[in-house]
Amino acid sequence: MDKREIFDDKLQELALFAKVISHPARLAILKFLAESKTCISGDISDQLPLSRTTVSQHLKELKKIGVIHGEVEGLKINYCLCGSTIKKFKSLFNEFFIDESFCHDNQC
Repeated sequence: MDKREIFDDKLQELALFAKVISHPARLAILKFLAESKTCISGDISDQLPLSRTTVSQHLKELKKIGVIHGEVEGLKINYCLCGSTIKKFKSLFNEFFIDESFCHDNQC
């Protein structure tokens, strides 16, 4: 039985984001794009130890939640990080973890 509807939209959105980025290959793709500081039009699998098929599947999941976008340019697709989406999720995580009831200085 699916009980997601009992949780508010922010928690559901945060959970989906966490689920998508929880795979190390997806984190590697995001890190590569972030370090490139530009859109990538070449084959990302040339830069990471992953097959083209694997990279393609992970890019699809990252695109689905809007963390990256890809634009067709001729025979290639340019992949870029989507800054506004990343800022939104960073803000949601910051908001989620702001709580004064946390233990401080290893006093848990």
